[in-house]
Amino acid sequence: MAKPIPPVSKYMTPSPRTIAKSDTLAKALETMREHQIRHLPVVHGNKLVGVLSDRDVKLLRTLRAVDPNTQTVEDAMTPNVYAVPADEPLDKVAAEMAEHKYGSAVVMSGETIAGIFTTVDALVALSDTYRS
Repeated sequence: MAKPIPPVSKYMTPSPRTIAKSDTLAKALETMREHQIRHLPVVHGNKLVGVLSDRDVKLLRTLRAVDPNTQTVEDAMTPNVYAVPADEPLDKVAAEMAEHKYGSAVVMSGETIAGIFTTVDALVALSDTYRS
């Protein structure tokens, strides 16, 4: 008998660090390093407006004209966020992430950020699937 498919909330990282779109890239990098994370949901007030990955920041830093101390998160973020409700089935989220090569999904509870589900979280879920 197959195991029931859990919701994404079972494997998400709850209450993730966020960053304001007006913050600098230097602050984003500092936050990522300090907390050993690769994805930051970007907010304006309490509203989700984007996601910033370490890859986004590294790409921008290769440009000569970019000063991470003055360049804002808004300039580097991806505005089209893959966001899902907390009760979304894990298999649907994983399939969507794989198909579109998303590194993360922001997990929402209504209009509030409840968590973040990354490829590392997906590997934990996969590992749990094969553990008896």
